[in-house]
Amino acid sequence: MPLTPFPSLFPALPELFLICAAMALLMVGAFRGEGSARLVSWLAVLALVVTIGLVVVVGPARQVGLNGLFITDGFAFFMKVLVLIGSALSIVMSMGYNEREGIARFEFPVLILLATLGMLMMISAHDLISLYIGLELQSLALYVCAAFKRDSVASTEAGLKYFVLGALSSGMLLYGCSLIYGFSGTTSFDQLAQSFAAGQASTGIIVGIVFVSVGLAFKCSAVPFHMWTPDVYQGAPTPVTAFFSIAPKVAAVALFIRFLVEPFGGLAGEWRQIIQFIAIASMLLGAFAAINQRNIKRLMAYSSIGHVGYALIGLAAGTEDGITGVLIYMAIYIFMNVGTFAVILSMRRNGKMVEGIDELAGLGKTQPAMALALGIFMFSMAGIPPLAGFFSKLYVFMAAINAGLVPLAIIGVVSSVVGAFYYLRIVKLMYFDEPTGVFDRPIGREIQAVLIVAATVVMLFFIVPAPLVSGAGAAAASLFPG
Repeated sequence: MPLTPFPSLFPALPELFLICAAMALLMVGAFRGEGSARLVSWLAVLALVVTIGLVVVVGPARQVGLNGLFITDGFAFFMKVLVLIGSALSIVMSMGYNEREGIARFEFPVLILLATLGMLMMISAHDLISLYIGLELQSLALYVCAAFKRDSVASTEAGLKYFVLGALSSGMLLYGCSLIYGFSGTTSFDQLAQSFAAGQASTGIIVGIVFVSVGLAFKCSAVPFHMWTPDVYQGAPTPVTAFFSIAPKVAAVALFIRFLVEPFGGLAGEWRQIIQFIAIASMLLGAFAAINQRNIKRLMAYSSIGHVGYALIGLAAGTEDGITGVLIYMAIYIFMNVGTFAVILSMRRNGKMVEGIDELAGLGKTQPAMALALGIFMFSMAGIPPLAGFFSKLYVFMAAINAGLVPLAIIGVVSSVVGAFYYLRIVKLMYFDEPTGVFDRPIGREIQAVLIVAATVVMLFFIVPAPLVSGAGAAAASLFPG
């Protein structure tokens, strides 16, 4: 595509608004000084809501902008809405925690906005260059978020680990991009798709795809590039952990899908083996490694690794049904995770956070409403019908079977059964063990609202699944225009 001096900016309207909003809120916080954190947080939530509106204005029609570096289509439309919802809910959940822990600073919501901007860029990347820019914009903000509680050794260590390993993965991804460019002569997704439509590629291209896949697997914490996840999830402030497990995960999976399906859809036979291995390893490690965990944030880290494995089953299928399954899975995963972390943020005794799973003992007797909500999320994550988590797994397993990947689906079912053990153990602790203490009350209006919304979506999805299923189907179809 020839370069033009005035590239089309309309497809990037949401991103342009978001960067302007982040800069404006940075100025608001700087001029108002201490005590502006809650105001800036609510304004950041408003900015994210407006951005969702702008995503709707741009629409799901395929449009290419910024001299071919940026694309909007049905897939980008769907995933951007998910990311923006996840980021907004993360800011809402963080307010009370940050104030109680003495880290309520206006920079936090601004960092969330900048990270979200990177995620939107990742989702709309249409070139290896914009892919890398979006990924790094997201990562640089997340490194700071992980170490945001700077007086905490654990938080500082989490930020350092994430930075060092993140830099390593970015180097691998950049090396893979350079190989692809060196052997193909282009970084454009459209031109790459034309070059490899016949399904023939040199060894250098395959190696490049492997290196880029390694970098993307790290970003979505898939095995064997998951090593940072448990330590960072445990050490980072709990709202940051909640954010890590929601929006960046969705954006990384979206970029994984776009990178493999759009430019390299003709080479599915080559990269499908990589995705199958990553999916199987992630599901099995997520199922078995979480069994002995006693810290609930570490347990959620291994749980998220397992869930990425299930989602990648749909990508391994490489079909429109498979991608539809991934999109449904990630949408439901957001609400399950948001609800679970809302409960974790409510686990306080004598004004201090507690993270031990054993602390949940007897919760059904001391705080039955919170126990009911957590029980709903645990049953859903375990895949118990008729909750939403069951249908999310059903869609990806069916896509794998239809694509002839029956062994992959069987491994997914087996690991899901194993993983149900540690979810159901939490339910058993809440309802059948004696209380070891009582959590502080109240849990905060924002947390209550998030809990109610998340529990309602998870519990009642089976009544009206059509909007999500049809939306995911249309989004997946945009990646397969033929």
